[in-house]
Formats: sequence, C-alpha cells, structure tokens
Amino acid sequence: MSENKKPWHGVLVASALPLNEDLSVNYDKFAEHVQFLAENGCDGIAPNGSLGEYQNLTAEERAKVVEVAVDAAPEGFVVMAGTGAYGSMESRRWVEQAAEAGAQAVMQLPPNTYRANDEQVFAHYEEVAKAGLPVVAYNNPQDTKVDLKPALVARLHEAGFIVGIKEFTGDARRSYEIKELAPEMDILIGTDDSVLEVGIAGAVGWVAGYPNAIPQSTVELYRLATSGKPENWAKAREMYVDLHPLLRWDTKTEFVESIKLSMDVVGRYGGPSRPPRLPLADEVRAKIIADTEAVLAKGYK
Repeated sequence: MSENKKPWHGVLVASALPLNEDLSVNYDKFAEHVQFLAENGCDGIAPNGSLGEYQNLTAEERAKVVEVAVDAAPEGFVVMAGTGAYGSMESRRWVEQAAEAGAQAVMQLPPNTYRANDEQVFAHYEEVAKAGLPVVAYNNPQDTKVDLKPALVARLHEAGFIVGIKEFTGDARRSYEIKELAPEMDILIGTDDSVLEVGIAGAVGWVAGYPNAIPQSTVELYRLATSGKPENWAKAREMYVDLHPLLRWDTKTEFVESIKLSMDVVGRYGGPSRPPRLPLADEVRAKIIADTEAVLAKGYK
C-alpha cells in the first residue's frame, strides 16, 4: 500500500456471504472468496454490510465473519467491517469487536431506529469514533430515512469523527458540494451504477457489489474512472456502457439475490439468502442471467 493510500481507498468489495442450503454460514467458502477477491485485484473487503445480510446474522455469526475475513486476508488486503446497528452503543461495540479482530477501518450507518435529527446523528458518530478505528460514514437515505447531507458530513469530518463517506444516493453532484465544504474529506462510490460519474468527480474508493462476480473488469473500470486523466475516461465510458445493465442491479431491491445469482452464473458460489428474502421471480431471474451472460460474452470477467 502506497504512503498516500489510506485503508479505505480503492475497491473495497461489499462482500456477499455464502450460505449453505440449510442457510447456515459457510465460513470456508467465505474465506476462499476473500482470497479470490485479493487475487483478482481488489484492495479490500467490507463484510457485514447490507449485501452481507448482517441484519439476519446472530451476534456470534456476525463477529465470526469479521474474524474469518481478517484471517483470510493476505498482507495489504484491507478489512473494513460494517458496524451498523440500531443503537449508538451497540455500534460502538461492533467497532470495538472489529478492532480486536484486526480490521483496519469500519463502515458506519447513521442511527436508523427512527428518523434521527442532525444533533442525534452527530452524537451517534461521536460515540462510534471513541472506539478508535477510522470511520467511513455510509449515507443510504433510501433505506435508513436519515440523509447525511453535505453540511452535516463536513461537520462530522471537521470534528474528527469520520474520514470519508460512502455515498449511496447515486447523486454525483453531492461529491462536489462535500469537497467544497470539506476539502480533505474522502468520497467513496456507494452505488455500482454511478462509478463513472462519482469516479470522475474525485472519489478515492468504491464500496462495490459486482466485483463479487466480475472483479477484474470492475477494478479496471474503477481505476480508469478515478485516474484523473481525461484520456482514460473514454475507455471507462465504453466499459461502463457495456456493464451498466448489470451494475444497476446493485441498487435494486433484489440486489443481494441479484449479485449472488450473477456469482452463480459466472461460476462462483452465490447461493441462497436468508428470509425474509425469497427466491427471485422467474422473469427477474431470467433478466439477471441474461444481463450477466451478455457481459461475459463481451469478455468481461
């Protein structure tokens, strides 16, 4: 890792979690997946995010997922654990657990038991920051109903509570406003189908879903989009146009099932998901398979 590259920089894969047919966690397959991502050019892994179905794990399973990720990660491969929870004290405990396991950073949702106001959000991140690991805030107002708007993000960064933000709104305009208010703030791409726009806007990281299935091509797309070199953007756009029908499944309600299905199609192990998620409707399943096969037919991998 270069001197200027922080642990939360680069392509950090929001990892899918392999489950057996009886819906128990397959930790051996998960460890193998961590190594696969490292071997195929990714910079790290973000376990226990929404794609990792953390809401449906027991406390013991959730802790072990981080431990397995750290143990399986080769030198230089980052583990940035998801530490979202209903309560601030509970989130802090998950950050402490991640630190004890050996994670280098955490990805932290705002409080989402209800629509928290700015002062409650500020106090939440203040509590989480006490655990001592670098905190990347995760803005997903569609799901949490709490919007980390640029002014609040800048305030949290100025207070030293967060080092960056995973922006899941898909609105590239926010990147410019955040950088105006907090020039040292790190922007991480949060939606796979905005990687080009937010990459050109100055992102230094991508918490990514589809590298679970096609890591080499998505890493190349990220490198081109975030290179800061206009001569690379034409190639990035060409790849982006080809990949976009697949990447946009990352922002749909069925994103977990979709990415797992794509993994199955490319020859990885995606497997089932825990309820309340159900098997995909036949027409949705057929479309995901077709979108995945179309990408593979063009040589992406």
